[in-house]
Amino acid sequence: MNEEFINKWISQLKKGTLSFLVLSVLKDGKQYYGYDLINEIKKQTETDIAEGTLYPLLNRLKTENLVTAVWIEQESGIPRKYYEITNLGKNTIQEMKSYWTQLNNTIEKI
Repeated sequence: MNEEFINKWISQLKKGTLSFLVLSVLKDGKQYYGYDLINEIKKQTETDIAEGTLYPLLNRLKTENLVTAVWIEQESGIPRKYYEITNLGKNTIQEMKSYWTQLNNTIEKI
């Protein structure tokens, strides 16, 4: 087995699915701030996402109008930026999920 190749492949696969994971967690309409979103993704998928990976991804999703962000004051401490999926994001995750299912079914046939 070529361990280096497998590790690179896993890394690329993970990068390619992070948008899918983030939108999937947000699809139920709950607002999350970054750290909370990282924990929820880990809880639901056992996938670790570094803050340095998540925040640029959230900015790209925001630019694509798939998520919105609002600053919310906290009773103690500094304000937090909360992210929420848009209607376009909900439609997009449905299309992504449909393609993912199709791809998974194709792979399982091999």
